[in-house]
Amino acid sequence: MAKKNGDRKIAQFKFNINIRSFFIIFFVILFLFYAYRSVTSEVKKVAPEKSITTIVKEAKDGKIQKIDLIDNKLLVYYKNDSLSISYKEVGETFIKTLKDAGVNPGTIDINIKDTQGAGSLSNIIGNILPTILMVAFFLFLFRQAKGAQDSVFSFGQNRGKRFTKSMTQTTFADVAGVDEAKKELVEIVDFLKNPAKYKKLGARTPKGVLLVGPAGCGKTLLAKAVAGEAHVPFFSIAGSEFMEMLVGIGAARVRDLFATAKKSAPAIIFIDEIDAIGRARSVGMMPSHDEREQTLNQILVEMDGFNPTEQVVVIAATNRGDLLDTALLRPGRFDRRVIVDFPDLEGRVAIAKIHAKGKPFDESVNWDRVARRTVGYSGADLENVLNEAAISAARVAREKINMEDIEGAATKVKLGPEKKRLQSDLDKKLTAYHEVGHAVVSHFLPNTDAVHRISIVSRGMALGYTLIPPGKDKLHETKTHLLEKIAVMMGGRAAEEVIFNEVTTGASNDFDQATSVAKAMVVEYGMSTLGPINFGPTRDVTEWGKTYYEQNTLSQDVMNNIDAEIKKIIMTAYDKAISIVKSKRKLMDQVAEVLIKKESIDQDEFEKIVGKKYANATNH
Repeated sequence: MAKKNGDRKIAQFKFNINIRSFFIIFFVILFLFYAYRSVTSEVKKVAPEKSITTIVKEAKDGKIQKIDLIDNKLLVYYKNDSLSISYKEVGETFIKTLKDAGVNPGTIDINIKDTQGAGSLSNIIGNILPTILMVAFFLFLFRQAKGAQDSVFSFGQNRGKRFTKSMTQTTFADVAGVDEAKKELVEIVDFLKNPAKYKKLGARTPKGVLLVGPAGCGKTLLAKAVAGEAHVPFFSIAGSEFMEMLVGIGAARVRDLFATAKKSAPAIIFIDEIDAIGRARSVGMMPSHDEREQTLNQILVEMDGFNPTEQVVVIAATNRGDLLDTALLRPGRFDRRVIVDFPDLEGRVAIAKIHAKGKPFDESVNWDRVARRTVGYSGADLENVLNEAAISAARVAREKINMEDIEGAATKVKLGPEKKRLQSDLDKKLTAYHEVGHAVVSHFLPNTDAVHRISIVSRGMALGYTLIPPGKDKLHETKTHLLEKIAVMMGGRAAEEVIFNEVTTGASNDFDQATSVAKAMVVEYGMSTLGPINFGPTRDVTEWGKTYYEQNTLSQDVMNNIDAEIKKIIMTAYDKAISIVKSKRKLMDQVAEVLIKKESIDQDEFEKIVGKKYANATNH
């Protein structure tokens, strides 16, 4: 393989030298030719054209010193060193014309030159040489392209990269938090390694596995692990690499990729971001994209055209499964569809430990606490958190990464870096009480989670933040918890009104979130006095989250009732927040004083002032 790659590089190097040499010769010839043409046409630029009558009259007046008769065209030299030219074909009869006009030809130096043969050759060169050179150029390229894989004539060749076990070090041991998806792919690899075990029971190799899930959850990492584990050829390509501005190139690359894989069977093809070419084809009045649809059609044909004996498995990944064409998702093409979702608590612990390899950590680091702190983080987020923590420790020349580094990195990944904005004392006080309002309301409601951190250090677009991560992963939301969640969102505005008897623009994002939750409770979840009815637009939600919206047919009275219910939920939550803020005013003053002084306080310091969170808080 190494010798083959070396020979290919040498051939490509020779090809590059030959093509450069040809270009140099080609442009030198063109330069010389056009230089010659420019010199011969220079006379036309400097000499004005005159009629035969004018030239004869000037000759009679004695103004002309010399006349050159070149190919029946006149070039006239005057005694005042000026020059003129006539392109009318006059021939040798011009001398007779001079005599008839009374001019003695002997008084003028007349030279007759017949360059018709040379002129004919010049015309031939001028008209035919560029065509000859261009034809020769393309013939040369075509000949060289036969031995050059990356030449301009290789558009139809696939761009898939072939991997072997020795080319990637990633294995299934490097993948955590997606055990169900990993199990499916382990079985696919086993299908290809030990086909006899399945064939004797009548099982056939699945033709395709579709990995669907949010970005950063490990779809591509799983594919790398398959490449590292499989002892079969592994071809990797991105969906966008099939597309080209030339029509039909995408379909040609699909054919070439599958033909190459079939020759190497058993083999695996991995198509990353398949939604780039696998989007639903246009219907009715929807606009179409012919090149993408041709490419998709070719994939459908190739996948459905496999013979049972051809062991070629296609693995594809996308985070937009709702956009894919239904023909691509049917059994016989992608037989297995695997959801790669955000990792749960145990998954986050396992992922963090994998990415912690090679990094020195302080004994204060508690991986369970890290996992609880990072609810909703993807595997890529966790890797980024530990990398940022390592950078933070190195910035202050610390030899080991501690929990404070991880905490700061987790906040940075989600909210952005700190911004040391110059705030007035009033701004700091307003921000502090706003954030303390959120924290106190959350702390004294029975079904909310414990406050993790409060800060008035600006990050992103926020002047401050209150972190209240879930105590554990939740699969269901209760009506009680959602109502209390809205009350927590309203805690910032409640604190502003109670403490300052004034309101600010800082709660606008809180209102946006609270309204979204309240609307979902009324319209989708049936958690209002309007009953268990879905008031949203009529829609058909498919297995992959595809939604087809129809026109809203609700009456104006129903819409008014929905608005009234949303307002009732939000105002009830707001009143509850006002009540808690008023009753805990003294505690809020103490927390705000510490917060203004230290800018950030964690859960332990917060609970030293307000007391421990209710025991049942983390059970909801």
